Amino acid sequence: MVELLAPAGDLEKLKIAILYGADAVFIGGKQFSLRANASNFTIEDIKEACEFAHARGKKVYVTTNVIPHHDDMNDLLPYLKDLESCGVDAIIAASPYIIDTALKNTNLEVHISTQQSAMNVETVQYWKEKGSTRVVLARDLTLGEIKHIMDNVDIEIEVFIHGGMCAGYSGRCSLSNHLTNRDANRGGCAHTCRWFFDLENKNGEKLEEVPFSMSSKDLSAVEQITSLVDIGVSSLKIEGRMKSLHYIATVVNTYRKIIDEYTETHMIKDYQKYEDALDKAENREASIGFFNGLPTHEQQLFEKRSEKVMQNFVGMVIDYNEETKMATVETKNVFLTGEQLEVFSPKEDERFFINTLMFDSKGEQINRASKAKEHLKVYIPFKVSPFDMIRAKR
Repeated sequence: MVELLAPAGDLEKLKIAILYGADAVFIGGKQFSLRANASNFTIEDIKEACEFAHARGKKVYVTTNVIPHHDDMNDLLPYLKDLESCGVDAIIAASPYIIDTALKNTNLEVHISTQQSAMNVETVQYWKEKGSTRVVLARDLTLGEIKHIMDNVDIEIEVFIHGGMCAGYSGRCSLSNHLTNRDANRGGCAHTCRWFFDLENKNGEKLEEVPFSMSSKDLSAVEQITSLVDIGVSSLKIEGRMKSLHYIATVVNTYRKIIDEYTETHMIKDYQKYEDALDKAENREASIGFFNGLPTHEQQLFEKRSEKVMQNFVGMVIDYNEETKMATVETKNVFLTGEQLEVFSPKEDERFFINTLMFDSKGEQINRASKAKEHLKVYIPFKVSPFDMIRAKR
């Protein structure tokens, strides 16, 4: 059975990812992680994450995937030992020094990060012989190239299926370093490729008024999942440790349903419903990346930004009283009485109701929920469960 691997920027997101269908999660600690701006996990958080995941038969991988300078190497071994004691299932690493240190001094499994840009059989075989148990392939490979690697190696292979793409090989970019003094390969990427630039001639004269960017559209492999499963890929990876709870729940649950439908029926009846589901959480345009060959200009964002503000996630269920049919809901965005709302659950199809009655945290009846993280009472005519999400149709 192929693994669905999800990102988690903090403990709450980790729990949501697992509840909504992930088989494993990858997280970053306070050290050696490529997402310096994420909340990231303390050792105590990592221990709790492992206990939560393992109790449900799931796995936790910790990223140690920086490309370190000499001064970054302090406390590496004690940190790895701490991860081992927490019960971490594997680390994800790119630096040969970090990889060797873990393999020689701990019992941690080591997965080779996409930052190593593994794009051929010989590279994958090299890392197997070094002692790693999995290689995360570069994001710049076609389905045919992935199949060729799978046919010629005997090691777990992980492939990215959803999330941000990079202008550099597998994230190894220096634009941020040069233009902002923020090292992308040590967790400080400023997403410089998404900026707008003026095009100038050699005399410094602006050539045209249209701004230029060099960013690609995000990756979305909805229709490639069946091929990746057939090829025998071990793990399908979603990118996005900086993303929201709603994004993680929606994307993870969508791919969970695709995998499950294909596993049970050996076919997908309707791809469009899965595309529509992802649209409820995605705020950037997406494409299929390199899976079908070199991307064309249609898969780039040369002259535009595609982000859109998402305000459809309005609340998360905390509790439900079956006698009164009143749900305790934590507000995430503004919603009103009279609105049609959707309940999004890990195990059930979407359900809809009209919001007819709600009370604020003081017990006063209100028509508008607007205070972030306030615990409201909302009348929902059917049973809902903790961690169910409420969406408005906008």
